Amino acid sequence: MSLSTPAKTDSVRAAGGNPVVGGAPRHTVDQAWIDQVSRGVVSDGTVPAVELTTPLTGEVLGTVAQSSRADVEAAVRAGRMAQVRWARTRLADRSRILLRFHDLVLEHQSELLDLVQLESGKTRFHAFEEVADTAIVARHYARRLPGYLAGTSAQGGLPFLSTARAARRAKGVVGVVAPWNYPLSMSITDAIPALLAGNAVVLRPDNRAALSCLRAVQLLEEAGLPDGVLLVVLGDGPSAGQAVVELTDYVCFTGSTATGRKVAATCAERLVGCSLELGGKNPLYVAADADLDRAARGAVTACFGSAGQLCISAERIICHEAIADDFVRRFVALVRQMRLSVDLAYGADMGSLAGPQQLATVEEHVEDARAKGATVLTGGRARPDLGPYVYEPTVLTDVTEDMLCARGETFGPVVTIYRARDDRAAITMCNDTDYGLNASVWTRDVRRGKDLARRIDAGTVGVNDGYAAAWTAVGAPMGGMKQSGIGRRHGAEGLRKYTEEQNVAVQRLVPVQGPAGVDQSLWTGLLTSGLRSLRVTGWR
Repeated sequence: MSLSTPAKTDSVRAAGGNPVVGGAPRHTVDQAWIDQVSRGVVSDGTVPAVELTTPLTGEVLGTVAQSSRADVEAAVRAGRMAQVRWARTRLADRSRILLRFHDLVLEHQSELLDLVQLESGKTRFHAFEEVADTAIVARHYARRLPGYLAGTSAQGGLPFLSTARAARRAKGVVGVVAPWNYPLSMSITDAIPALLAGNAVVLRPDNRAALSCLRAVQLLEEAGLPDGVLLVVLGDGPSAGQAVVELTDYVCFTGSTATGRKVAATCAERLVGCSLELGGKNPLYVAADADLDRAARGAVTACFGSAGQLCISAERIICHEAIADDFVRRFVALVRQMRLSVDLAYGADMGSLAGPQQLATVEEHVEDARAKGATVLTGGRARPDLGPYVYEPTVLTDVTEDMLCARGETFGPVVTIYRARDDRAAITMCNDTDYGLNASVWTRDVRRGKDLARRIDAGTVGVNDGYAAAWTAVGAPMGGMKQSGIGRRHGAEGLRKYTEEQNVAVQRLVPVQGPAGVDQSLWTGLLTSGLRSLRVTGWR
């Protein structure tokens, strides 16, 4: 990939704003490179190519091919043919491919970091979270595959005469509809367990994540993934995305709650399964005994990682009233020190929003809150001097129920602060939302923190951590409660959801209905005596 980047400059501070790192960058990608990587897109050319721009500067990166419904149909057909062969591949061979992919991701991380930054606008360090996540997921499932797919034996209804064994088999062709906010991680890490389970995958990344996804697919192919097992289609949600939902055997969707409901309805009509990770209005509770310096630093990460464009980022901070003033003072001071940049280099704390729609939502929520009486403790303004979609990290207080940001997901660098009189009131506030994706609790007493965590209605809860501990614990399940989704990624469920469980039972010697010629009354009497004996002996 040919890329031009600026020389790094010293940190400066705009009047009244956050420190700025770097100069006026110009980031470009060769169209020839885009054409080469786009050869992985299933497209007959009937849908016009679309123009890609980088949110870092608004510059055009190039154009990328798009897929029609006929292209999605062709991809599913090709996937069905390839899946039969792939499902017969030894588990050890599948694992070796994913471990080679793990190594290639780390080897090519500089290029992948550039692509993630160009497509999402996030800082280089936050882009590295995606590289690390992709490698961790690949390694975990490659190593745990035999155990996760292992069959289980069960005793039959007639002990010693019948047995059953539950085995797992692939669904067939899995559709993955991925979001724009994590171009590498969310495009590929849901596909990894589906592939290892023996499925073919038709993957529709968002156009804004196309280049990172396509490069990752190339690396999978370089690692040895057979042709036709992973196919990429591109296009908007109502066309290509909907076609994937309507044509595949299982759907994994990450996106908004509103769209997730439509995906669930379509899958229900077809009687196919789906997993959905949707929106969140995630709380962060700072208890009275918290280490306030640690909590303030952790809250900065929890609220403003990837400019708040993370489903599991914190949008609400709830402080015990005994420490609220002290915590807010420390937290706001750290937020004001955050370094902003759109450079392809380490050193910044926050980058850009991903595009005009995200910026418009952030501005609408902040201005609505300001007009209705909220107090802006820091931030609260766009920074077009840095990039077209840069917005300062913003902290609001005095937020009331009639404000858009009170319950609606902002999905940007905006956090609201509330006070609670005690732990019980704080937990009530944490749970006072339609969502239940992620939460965090900050306290010096870890045992107490875990007890508080279990009382929060959220799929993941971190104690003294915002989201990274739960996110990187790939062996444990991750997903949402309430309106934040159904199903889980990660852990055993993150792979087994892509399989069908089949019961293969064997009857020996005597059938359940009894031997030929035996009187039914006699046989049922014998069975009744046998059932009583099993009860007495504790047989399961």
